Amino acid sequence: MNKTLKYLQHYPAHIVEPVSRLIEQNRLGQYLLSKYPTPHIYSSEKALYQYVQEIKNQYIRKSSPLSKIIYDNKLHLVKHALGTHSYVSRVQGGKLKAKQEIRIAGLFKQAPEPMLKMIVVHELAHLKEKEHNKAFYQLCQHMQPDYYQVELDTRLYLTEIELNGALYWQFKKDSE
Repeated sequence: MNKTLKYLQHYPAHIVEPVSRLIEQNRLGQYLLSKYPTPHIYSSEKALYQYVQEIKNQYIRKSSPLSKIIYDNKLHLVKHALGTHSYVSRVQGGKLKAKQEIRIAGLFKQAPEPMLKMIVVHELAHLKEKEHNKAFYQLCQHMQPDYYQVELDTRLYLTEIELNGALYWQFKKDSE
């Protein structure tokens, strides 16, 4: 597998070959923009927090509360993580306090809403299922029925960004 397709390493040839053709024809960005013409509107951390809480309350209301939900500009540099879920326990006085956080890679401030949702759904699923097992992915699909397709499209999006830079650059001024 060539370096350009590193995000598609574990996909079969019948998926990788058409993507390779799109890249060769310099049409991957065009394909993504036709499918996802605009980025989401949740660019502030306050908006992200509300967005994540709405999804959490709709699907896994009884799970532990989240203390922090933020964009993290350092995330995409570490282990190619798109998002992380962390569980931190601290002793405060005589009590054990637990906090759960979700961090989303900063590059997803300018991404289509289904891709942001896919990352959020993935991290929320970890509140119930710690491992990437069958139950975990069933929960992801329950929260986002097209989870697998959007995960693939997110990998294509990352490939396009790496090859040609930001896809939604024309929206950047509007959201800041």
